[in-house]
Amino acid sequence: MINTVDFITPPVDDPYWFGQISAANSISDVYSMGGRPLTALNVVMFPSKLLDMGFLKDILKGGYDKVVEAGACLVGGHTVDDEEPKYGLCVNGIVHPDKVITNAGSKPGDALILTKPLGSGVLFNAVRSGKLPFKDLERDTLPSLAALNGPAMATALNYGLHACTDITGFGILGHLLEMAHGCNARVVLDYSKLPFYADALAMYKKGETTGSNKPNRAMVAKHHLDLQVSLSAAEEELLYDPQTSGGLLLSLPSHQADELLTSLAADGVKNAVQVGKITADPVGITVA
Repeated sequence: MINTVDFITPPVDDPYWFGQISAANSISDVYSMGGRPLTALNVVMFPSKLLDMGFLKDILKGGYDKVVEAGACLVGGHTVDDEEPKYGLCVNGIVHPDKVITNAGSKPGDALILTKPLGSGVLFNAVRSGKLPFKDLERDTLPSLAALNGPAMATALNYGLHACTDITGFGILGHLLEMAHGCNARVVLDYSKLPFYADALAMYKKGETTGSNKPNRAMVAKHHLDLQVSLSAAEEELLYDPQTSGGLLLSLPSHQADELLTSLAADGVKNAVQVGKITADPVGITVA
């Protein structure tokens, strides 16, 4: 059995989108280990004296719809009166003990495939600060964030998958660092191949940021980061941008990468791209 608990404050003011994205974020932990979600419990903190209860109803409807889409059952939950709305799920899943996928199994020669774009953290903050209209997120960004990682993992399990992690609060470099230490090898990231959400770079150029960028940068700086490509300050910030309901980072033998990408696209995972590789060099990250 796999048990995960995850909840977030609203990344967007629309309650139904908030519920969907929060649920997808919570369920992703089970998918990233190669598991199948079975049951979920709502975890809710809500200011009942400040917000209309219809707001909570729409949050829970978004979460419920995403749980049903995942093929799991919503079996209850817990609610606490709080000053700010927070929502997520406690998810139980199942995976065979011999088939658990961790973030520590990469091998030199592996290719790294990312299944969703990056940059959601700065976009959410830009909406809150008024630098970006909410409607600019509705066409492409929010559907991507609300998309379950289950289809991507189901496809990847048909190949020789060595390791996986979902990209969340530590940003792409923070999660790559965990993979590098887990396999005692070096990750080489090709910055030019990284997919970013529309407007993410523009928001950093306008001075927007997140509360996690600075600690994410400090964490990675302690562990042999080799930045070989010339980047602007805004381009560099995207490497530390915290994700909500980010994509999977899949590590598998390089000779299988092209076939997996073709299969992912055929199964509806349209943004998947190879972004790097694992080498036998000393532990750390190279951004080329």
